[in-house]
Amino acid sequence: MDESKEQILVKRLLMKEEAAWKELFGAYSGNLSYVCSRYMTEKEDVHDVLQNSFIKMFRSIDSFEYRGKGSLKAWMTRITVNESLKHIKKRTDFTVVEVNELPDFPDEDDPDFEEIPKDVIMEMIRALPDGYRTVFNLYVFEKKSHKEISGLLGIAENSSASQFHRAKGLLAQKINEFKMSKKAQYE
Repeated sequence: MDESKEQILVKRLLMKEEAAWKELFGAYSGNLSYVCSRYMTEKEDVHDVLQNSFIKMFRSIDSFEYRGKGSLKAWMTRITVNESLKHIKKRTDFTVVEVNELPDFPDEDDPDFEEIPKDVIMEMIRALPDGYRTVFNLYVFEKKSHKEISGLLGIAENSSASQFHRAKGLLAQKINEFKMSKKAQYE
């Protein structure tokens, strides 16, 4: 969406114009669903979080300050990530694994994502245990530091770093398995 259209849309949103909210949903719900799906594995959870995110946006649009092209999308993404984290924290089976409970993985270089389709990589990320997946997403996609992640999730900073390292190890393992299976297909 270009800047002038975005500014006009924001003005209409501030006036609580119903058609503007429908336009906003149509323009951004796909992208925000994708953001949710990085954190949630169940479609119902993605739907619930997306719905809660739009409700939060509606209630807090008055506090939004337009800062140029992309600021609306960034604001909406931040709300969606925060709502995703809230949803994860409420789940009874969300546990942060302590370092001494983790299996050892060999120290891998950064996994090579270049050769693997994006949807396959996203499925690999979604298959990570909740704690690993959440920390990985916050660190990689949201560019949060381990200190920020520890504050958001209420865990120790070294637990965040450890879970990120373990997530990378699991992903590297899955990527190697994927490459081996592809290689075996062509032999």
